[in-house]
Amino acid sequence: MNAVTSSPVNNAFLLAARVLMAVMFVPAGISKIGGFEGTVGYIASVGLPMAAAGAVAAIVVEVLGGLALLAGVGTRVAAVVLALFTLAASVFFHAYWAVPAEQAMVQQLMFFKNLAIVGGLLGLAAAGAGGWSVEGRRQA
Repeated sequence: MNAVTSSPVNNAFLLAARVLMAVMFVPAGISKIGGFEGTVGYIASVGLPMAAAGAVAAIVVEVLGGLALLAGVGTRVAAVVLALFTLAASVFFHAYWAVPAEQAMVQQLMFFKNLAIVGGLLGLAAAGAGGWSVEGRRQA
């Protein structure tokens, strides 16, 4: 553990960041399991090949990556994988530049919200899990 992640305040902030990111990804992945056919249809609707495989990949990335963040296990890797996943999803599913004008504002908002999430994930990748995590316990 380094000085950045060793103070109680920084550990609390890193825990909050991990929990808040996990709260977004884990339920999203679980909902894709229950609505698998709809997820496959949505992926296919934007022209991506192998929509069923893409849906399975999305579920795995969101659920496992989110749980890894939550526990603070493999945090840096999980954060980078989730960042790349979120960036790709933004380009394919929130392409505000390619939708009718009446849909552009919402899609632009979603696109830039996702970019902010990517930024938060990259911050976690840089800082690591912090002391209040499985990784932190292992290092202590």
